[in-house]
Amino acid sequence: MNILFTFEPNQDFQQHFQSTYQDLHWTFAKSIREAEKRLSDAEVIVTYGEDLRDQHIEQATNLKWIMVVSAGLEKMPFASIQKKNILVTNARGIHAIPMAEYTLGVMIHHAKQMKLLAQQEEEHLWNRRVPMQELYGQTAMIVGAGAIGTRIAHILKAFTMNVIGVNTSGTLPTPFDEAYSMEDMDQALPNADYIISILPSTPSTIDFWRKPHFKLMKSTAVFINIGRGDAVDDKVLLDTMNNNEIAHAYLDVFKHEPLPSEHAFWKQENITVTPHISSITKKYLPRSFEIFEQNLKLFIEGQEDFQNIIDVKRGY
Repeated sequence: MNILFTFEPNQDFQQHFQSTYQDLHWTFAKSIREAEKRLSDAEVIVTYGEDLRDQHIEQATNLKWIMVVSAGLEKMPFASIQKKNILVTNARGIHAIPMAEYTLGVMIHHAKQMKLLAQQEEEHLWNRRVPMQELYGQTAMIVGAGAIGTRIAHILKAFTMNVIGVNTSGTLPTPFDEAYSMEDMDQALPNADYIISILPSTPSTIDFWRKPHFKLMKSTAVFINIGRGDAVDDKVLLDTMNNNEIAHAYLDVFKHEPLPSEHAFWKQENITVTPHISSITKKYLPRSFEIFEQNLKLFIEGQEDFQNIIDVKRGY
């Protein structure tokens, strides 16, 4: 069996795979361009999900399974994949811990005025009249409440926050205090102090956040986007922030990445930009490869109970 990586993991990972699965043939290419030479032999492709194109799927005449070591799938050539009935799995779920910690971090950053305190430290200014807030008793709304949202909810409940979850069905278990469907969420928006968007990029979520949504929010509300940047139009968000309709926006994802240096988001005082980093820690690839190995063992044995199977028709 030929397994082709379209990226080069570090030597420790390579040695682990080669020594543990000696009957398999492993190729670790530095890029998709280098991997193209081996596509016709590959039965399994391991990718970050952003480099495969229709022509690559056509060239991979023996391909049976694609493992995407990330959660994002919006750049995958699903039409070609579906035609050839290729299995696709991804690393959904590995981001829950780091993204939940990131979300808590920016919420505390906002509530405790950490940016202002850092400026005062820089200026050697001793000022104790900084208006501090608490998370205790406030309300967080998590829109796109899957595995990541549930992890965030567990953490926020430890701060005695009220947590509202929003998903397609409108039903969610503990730790959510309330649940709404995407269609009904407007009635809860005015109650939220923190709105956390974890929406994927799908036809139904592109430009999901519109002006009426932001107008329903409190003037003191904080909008946090850690899902996909195309869930909100840049102009809609800039208009909202320029009009001070909400207090602050923390953005880790953007329609176009890297965010251009001349983009208005960088200059906006009430917008904080981070470089799509909420899910990245040293444990990113180890967690991804745990899922890959679990599925690889099943694949070798001819079993089908794979973890994180993607519906290629829906794209997620």
